[in-house]
Amino acid sequence: MTSRDVNTRAESIINRDDIAQAERLIRPHVRRTPVIEVDAADFGLAAARLSFKLELFQHAGSFKTRGAFTNLLTRNIPRAGVVAASGGNHGAAVAYASLKLGIPAKIFVPTISSPAKIQRIRDYRAELVVTGDRYADALAASEVWAAKSGALSIHAFDQRETLLGQGTIGLEMEEQSPDIDTLLVAVGGGGLIAGIAAWFGGRVRVVGVEPETSPTMTMALEAGGPVDAPAGGIAADSLSPRRIGTLVYAIAARLVDHVVLVPDDAIIRAQQFLWKTLRVVAEPGGAAAFAALISGRFEPRPGEHIGVLLSGGNTVAVSFDN
Repeated sequence: MTSRDVNTRAESIINRDDIAQAERLIRPHVRRTPVIEVDAADFGLAAARLSFKLELFQHAGSFKTRGAFTNLLTRNIPRAGVVAASGGNHGAAVAYASLKLGIPAKIFVPTISSPAKIQRIRDYRAELVVTGDRYADALAASEVWAAKSGALSIHAFDQRETLLGQGTIGLEMEEQSPDIDTLLVAVGGGGLIAGIAAWFGGRVRVVGVEPETSPTMTMALEAGGPVDAPAGGIAADSLSPRRIGTLVYAIAARLVDHVVLVPDDAIIRAQQFLWKTLRVVAEPGGAAAFAALISGRFEPRPGEHIGVLLSGGNTVAVSFDN
């Protein structure tokens, strides 16, 4: 695929007008999550302006709810309802949105899905199937069910409507922090970063952050297209699909500035820093973007205003039993 082909494909998938229309549609159903500005020195880092977008305060505990509602409100839903495969957060989001809209939902998750996410799905009264070791296994099982039942499949990242919903975070972030220079975004299948990058269109530097153990976008950009990558590590239930999506790649190859890789121990330290300093509880995938700063894998330029997306908070890391 040539550079010109990539540009044309990216623009044909989604654009700012599409995202703005999606935002108006889902606005009654999602939270406008807050942004908090802090000094990086609060975390023992070199002084710099940091603006955290607290998307972990979203309904169902993650950004995925935006894409779920966009799918359910714009696509024709059959009588059989919807089906989704997920590491956990997408499943919880589809279950939540389906409950609110009165749509039957069946969710497939792998055995690595965290107890917090599995409980979320059960709380939203969707039919739950735990199967296979990885997201790819749950996806295969969900596709079999969709073919058998006639249910509509809601893809976690490689679906136009999903990209549109996630892109609404970029719209909000621009309104709330209009002077950010760079936005750090965790990458799993890539739907989140692709939607956001499509909104900003190069006006803000969008940098992807992946676990070293799951370098899906890194390997895709090196190979010139989506390829199978390792899938493991502490954030495996949210950032470890086998490969990024084809729609995602078309956007990311043009509009994502670059991707950095972070070790699992940096993700853990990022979680600890967020709790200790801000009393914010982020799951591993939700804290991965901040881990790029904690680990030094991303170093701000002098005077740079950095946005950091905290994308999910479905974890049992903090207990209130005592």
